[in-house]
Amino acid sequence: MSNLLASAKENLSFLLVCLGVFAALVLIALGAERLLKTRRSISSARYITVTAICAALGGVLMLLEIPLFFAPSFYKMDLSELPALFCGFFLGPVAGVICELLKILIKLFLKGTTTAFVGDFANFFVGCSMVLPATILYHVKKSKKSAFAGLATGTLVMTVFGSFFNAVYLLPKFSALFGMPMEAIIAMGTAVNGSITSVSTLVLFAVVPFNILKGCVVSVLTFLLYKRVETVLFRSARPKSQPQPQH
Repeated sequence: MSNLLASAKENLSFLLVCLGVFAALVLIALGAERLLKTRRSISSARYITVTAICAALGGVLMLLEIPLFFAPSFYKMDLSELPALFCGFFLGPVAGVICELLKILIKLFLKGTTTAFVGDFANFFVGCSMVLPATILYHVKKSKKSAFAGLATGTLVMTVFGSFFNAVYLLPKFSALFGMPMEAIIAMGTAVNGSITSVSTLVLFAVVPFNILKGCVVSVLTFLLYKRVETVLFRSARPKSQPQPQH
């Protein structure tokens, strides 16, 4: 914990940027909820409980990282967006964004940071770039079709935005905060794929397939499991008078 606090003090400006991004995402999600009127008529205590359960699951899933043969070792896939999507599908986009933030905080408490917070911020921001559009589109009209459209759109947005964001901000920030020259980062990519010789090829051959793979896996699992999870985990949160959603 002391190491985590020391890292936070050293990277205060970066953390303030993270908080600003979180506030902006919450405002976007709130605007979408008011427009679509997605907020469930459940108690605040139940809302908090469901969000906390999903965040705890997400935080634990962040610890289960899967290395990928086509990407450098600092790119590892986890399935922590899965509970955030469950949460967002059930409660709305705001809950999905809050769940994304809470899972990061839980992971930091359990494991700390090994990337000067850059990897944690990337997981949050890129995760939200999938969760937010996916949950907004699902709540336009709750159905299998809207769920599929939302998840497909979320995967596309995460791939495009996540790749661009890595190239212009995250990789340079990681290099600066972690004290690793960009050439050394690129060399880690070259070691697993000889075609990686620059930032652009690192993004093209590692980040893009990484985001596509993660988006597809999380989307398939969400599509297959959400109704089962909703029935078992969220059953007590649904008002008795409220009809079952179609998806």
